[in-house]
Amino acid sequence: MNIEYKDIHEFSKEELERLFLSVEWSSGHFPDKLVIAMRNFSTVYSAWDGDKLVGMICAMDDGIMNAYVHYLLVDPEYHGATIGRTLVDMVKQKYKDYMRIAVIAYNDEMHFYENCGFVKSNDASPMFITSLWT
Repeated sequence: MNIEYKDIHEFSKEELERLFLSVEWSSGHFPDKLVIAMRNFSTVYSAWDGDKLVGMICAMDDGIMNAYVHYLLVDPEYHGATIGRTLVDMVKQKYKDYMRIAVIAYNDEMHFYENCGFVKSNDASPMFITSLWT
C-alpha cells in the first residue's frame, strides 16, 4: 500500500460521499454540501490509495492563535495503517506556532488523540447544537 498525502480542497461528491459513509457519518448523505465545505476549510489534508480517497483531516483557524480540527476520518479498510496519525501530524506541523489546536473527541476516540499528544481539558466540556438537514 502506497498512500499519497495531498493538500487540496477540490473533491468530487462521489469521493466524499463514499469516504464519509464508510465511517457511517450522517454528513455523507449530503455530498453536495461536503464539496462546498471542503472548499471553505482553512486546511484540508487528504490520503489517497491510487485514485481512492481513504482519509481526510479538516481544520479551521483564526490565522494566528487557534486552530480547530473539525473532521478526521479514515476508511475502516485502512485502519491501523497510521493514516490518521500522519494526518494529525500534518495539522500539528502546520499549526505548530499557534497557541492551541482544539479537537472535540468522542469517548471512544480519546485514546487515539491522547496518543497524538492532545490533552483532555479538566476545566471545559465540549458543547454543540446539532441540526438535521432536510
